[in-house]
Amino acid sequence: MSELARLSECLPAVPRLGIATRGNTSLSGDDVDCALSRGVRYFNWCGKPDGLSRAVAGLGARRKEIVLAAQFKARSAEQADREMEWILAQTRSERLEVATLYYVESQAEWKAITASGGAWEVLDRYRSEGRIGMLGLTSHQRSLAAVWAGEVAPNGRRRLDMLMIRYNAAHTGAERDVFPATSELGMPVVTFTGLRWRDLLRSTPDDPPGQPPPSAEECYRFCMMHPAVSVALAAPNGRAELDEALRALDGRNDCDEAWVERMRAHGRRVHRHAREFW
Repeated sequence: MSELARLSECLPAVPRLGIATRGNTSLSGDDVDCALSRGVRYFNWCGKPDGLSRAVAGLGARRKEIVLAAQFKARSAEQADREMEWILAQTRSERLEVATLYYVESQAEWKAITASGGAWEVLDRYRSEGRIGMLGLTSHQRSLAAVWAGEVAPNGRRRLDMLMIRYNAAHTGAERDVFPATSELGMPVVTFTGLRWRDLLRSTPDDPPGQPPPSAEECYRFCMMHPAVSVALAAPNGRAELDEALRALDGRNDCDEAWVERMRAHGRRVHRHAREFW
C-alpha cells in the first residue's frame, strides 16, 4: 500500500494513486471494484455516465470511504446549479468531495467564472454548506493556475482549495511554475497525464543501448514521489491498463536518485521525439 495523502481535514486520507475516467476510456463497474479492493480511494469522474459513476452510485454505506472528484464544465451560476444536482443524482451522493472547474485556460475565462453570476459563487456556496468538500481547478496554464491558487475572494475566503495540473517525466514544468506556489500555500495538487498519452512507455531513437522504456508503474511512481503531489491520477482503459497502474500502489525500495535521473532522462528524450506538445 502506498503512503497516504490528507487533502483536507474534512476528507478521509487517500493513497496517492487515484483513478480517473475520460470520455474516451472505459472502466467497468467490476474494474472500479477491483481498484477499491486494491486500496484506491480517490476517483476522478469525467462527468459522463460510465462504469465509475455506476459503481459509485451502488456503493451504499461504503460511499463515505472514497473521495469523489468531478469535473465541472459550468461557467455560469445557473449552469453550476444544474450540473451539481445532475452529478449528485448520477452518483447517488449527498455531497461531492472535490469539484474541479474543468480546463480553465485563460484569464478571461477565470474572470467570467469568478464574476457576479459566475460558477464560482454557486460552488462556493455549496462549499460553505458542506455539499462540496473542496473546490479546485484543472488547467494546462501553469503560471496562471499558480496565481489563481493564491487568489482570495472579497468574502475573505481563498477561491480554490486545490489544483489539478499536468505532470510527468516529460512535462516537468510544474516543478518550476506551480509546486513552489502550492507548497507555500499548503495547497494539495492532483496530477494528470502521468504517461503522456502512453508516449513515456515507448522507446525513442536516442535510448541508451539495452535500456527499455519505463513501465506504467514507474511513470506513476515518478509523479507520486514528488512531495508537492498529493495524488497522481491514472486514466486506464480497461482492466489490463488498470492492473498496470495499480502496481504503483505497491511499495518500492529501488526508486533512488539514479532511478529518478533515468526517468528524467527518458522524459527529456520523449519531449524531443514524441508527437506535438501542447
